[in-house]
Formats: sequence, C-alpha cells, structure tokens
Amino acid sequence: MKIIVLMVVLFLKTLGVSAQIKGVVKDSLSGQPISYVNIWVENENIATTTEEDGTFSLNVSGNKNLIFSALGYEKKTSKAAQSAEVFLNAKAFDLEEVVISNSIETKRIVIGQTENTIAQAFDNGPRIDVKYFPYNPAYNKTRYLKKVTLSTDSRIEDATIRIRFYSVDANGFPGEEMLKKDLIVTVKNGTKSNKIDLSDYNLVMPKNGLFVGFEKLMIEKNKKERTVTDQNTQTTQILKTYYPFILYNYVERDALFTFSGGKWNKQTNESNGMPEKVKGYEPAINLILSN
Repeated sequence: MKIIVLMVVLFLKTLGVSAQIKGVVKDSLSGQPISYVNIWVENENIATTTEEDGTFSLNVSGNKNLIFSALGYEKKTSKAAQSAEVFLNAKAFDLEEVVISNSIETKRIVIGQTENTIAQAFDNGPRIDVKYFPYNPAYNKTRYLKKVTLSTDSRIEDATIRIRFYSVDANGFPGEEMLKKDLIVTVKNGTKSNKIDLSDYNLVMPKNGLFVGFEKLMIEKNKKERTVTDQNTQTTQILKTYYPFILYNYVERDALFTFSGGKWNKQTNESNGMPEKVKGYEPAINLILSN
C-alpha cells in the first residue's frame, strides 16, 4: 500500500497540479506596481492582465513558464510557482529627434475598409488579433494617423481595451510597438462605433505599412459572470466573460497574425506548394489619415 501511495504522489508531481497563482508585478527601480501587464502561459492560450494595483491571479500549474510583458519594460519569463513578486526592468529608449511640421488637416482619407462590411462580434479569448495596413505612395499627402475607428459590443458600462500599433519586421510579422505608452480606451454599453483621436501621438504611416490590433484586458472591472446549469446533471458552473467584444470582418488575406502563448503566430494557406489566400476573421478596424 505504501508503494502505491508513493507512486500516486510521484505521478501527481510529474503532471503538475493546477492551482491559483497570485502575485504582483512591480517596477524594478521604484518598486511601484505596474498596471495592465500582459501575463501569458508559455505556448498556451491562457493569459491574464494585472489590475491597476499590479496584482494578478491565474489558474496554472506551478511548473509552467509565465511570460510578463508591458509597454516600456523588458519582457521577462518566470516559473509560475516563483511569481509571487515579479520585477520588470524599464527599457532604455534612445532620445529621438523631434520634428515640428505643419499638420493642417485639410485632407482626410479612410483606409482599411473591406468589401464585406458585415461584421460580427465574438469573444477572441486571451490573445491579440491585428489587422495589416499596407503602405500606398498616395499616403504621402495624408501621412499622419489622425484617428483609429473600431466597433465594439459590450454588456457592461465603461469596459476598457488596449489599442496597439506595430511596425513591420524584416519577416513581415508585427515588430516593434510604435507607441511609447499604453493607449487604453473606454467604451460604453451596447454596440458602438468608436473613433479614437491619435493626434497627440504624432504617428506617421511607415513606408512598409503597419499592424493595428487590440488586446482584451482580463481585469475585474471588465468581467461579467453568469451561472449556467446543466439540465442533464443539474450541476452548475460560473462562466466568466471579459468585455468588450470587438467586431470582426470575414476576409481573404495573404496571411493572418495572432499573438498567443507569448509569441506571434502566422496563419497561411498553400495548395500544391503555391501560396493562396487564407480566409478568416480580422478585426473591423479602420484608420483615418490626414495631412
């Protein structure tokens, strides 16, 4: 009997028992908590976000790797069991030359509109979906990013979401973030069309295009719970939903990109060794450019 018990214990240790990991993420220099930090379980579609006070909780095995990522900080990987207190190092940014130009805003164009204007909302889960905006020489006359527009569907008031802008790296993937601080957007209850002013960020359309995406913040204020009963077994469970939802268009693209498990994933389609368009959903996001 002792041998059997010992074998069971060893078996459970090998599997790794899932438990609620609680911790806090702080700045390594100031010791201040960092809000809205991405926390991903490596190579898995499980994630969460730190609250405004830097705290987080996540149901995961203690031997799993957690990837911590926040704008303005170096990415860090830590064992879940060792993540009660995590310190992130601030990135060192080179000072950029400030160019003063006359943005007269007499011209505006909307880019990113699709032939399929029918959009639907669904829960994208804990991942980042992006839309690619290719460069066009005609944008030289309207090169400033004036606004970003997106449609949301929310069942709670004042839900928050993070908007992200990425340059294109050498392999065509989303690369460096174009903003130096978080763009957190608050949306109202219901299905809404949102226009977010980007004038203060002085963003210019890059010559090789850019990616624009959104990230759902898995925080308490965005959560809505409901109790569901299985009619066959009469057992109940609590379902958690994080708002807002973003509307998506069904499109054909050369590739679709999603950030999950701590890395970017590229969805493509090939037939007989030849690349073909891939069909799928991308966020219904548009950009307004101005001069």
